[in-house]
Amino acid sequence: QVQLVESGGGLVQAGGSLRLPCAASGQTSTMHTMGWFRQAPGQEREFVAVSSRRGVTYYSNSVKGRFTISRDNAKNMVHLQMSSLEPEDTAVYYCVASLGYSSDITVSGEYDYWGQGTQVTVSS
Repeated sequence: QVQLVESGGGLVQAGGSLRLPCAASGQTSTMHTMGWFRQAPGQEREFVAVSSRRGVTYYSNSVKGRFTISRDNAKNMVHLQMSSLEPEDTAVYYCVASLGYSSDITVSGEYDYWGQGTQVTVSS
């Protein structure tokens, strides 16, 4: 089992920045891909960004160039640095992890573990 705990959410003005840490515990050696999804009110969960164990990163088109994901395997942590935030980025952000290679990293069902989520609100 793997436990994921996010933090760092909050209220920020448009154009501002936030950094979301996610700490993993348990059988972390089994984790392959780690990253982030988000869910806005009334919408489905949306892929944001992930990092493979080797540090290969992938981003959704909506955040590419504004968000940066980084992973520290030694500390079992993944961070999401969010810059140039927009009101459309308002959502609950979830840390995710998969045990194996994902055929489609953008699909939420490919991930085995989810954190409890942290709220990010961007005001205009």
